Amino acid sequence: MRTRFAPAHLIAAIPALVCAALMTLATSASAQLHDPATPLAVASKVALRGEANSIAVREMRIVRKNDILVVQADMSNMGRTDRTVFYRFKWLDQVGNQVGDGESWKQMSVLGLGQQTVKSVAPTSAAVDLRLEMNVEPR
Repeated sequence: MRTRFAPAHLIAAIPALVCAALMTLATSASAQLHDPATPLAVASKVALRGEANSIAVREMRIVRKNDILVVQADMSNMGRTDRTVFYRFKWLDQVGNQVGDGESWKQMSVLGLGQQTVKSVAPTSAAVDLRLEMNVEPR
């Protein structure tokens, strides 16, 4: 009776395949943290702390005016009950480090089935990216 072994290049590829499968699972798990009504491109700019509680960031507009980033984000309440949203913008430089001292948390109410637009301006021209940090609580 002869025993066959897999070629060495197949055995070497197993850890890479396992790693890729785990990364796929982790990515799909993190994609579920945002409200399904939030587009994936926008969700990559949102750092949600806790549950979305029916709040979706439907659209985010980022423009550079006079070498400074300006952002507007539309938050929609997909539910019928009012929600309290705490939010702040975190501005990042080209390597992902925070620029400036950071904004303080702001609070707003989003009425049931309503929409609110939040706006912010980067503190310096060194900011090239941003994250919208938010915490949503029932009213």
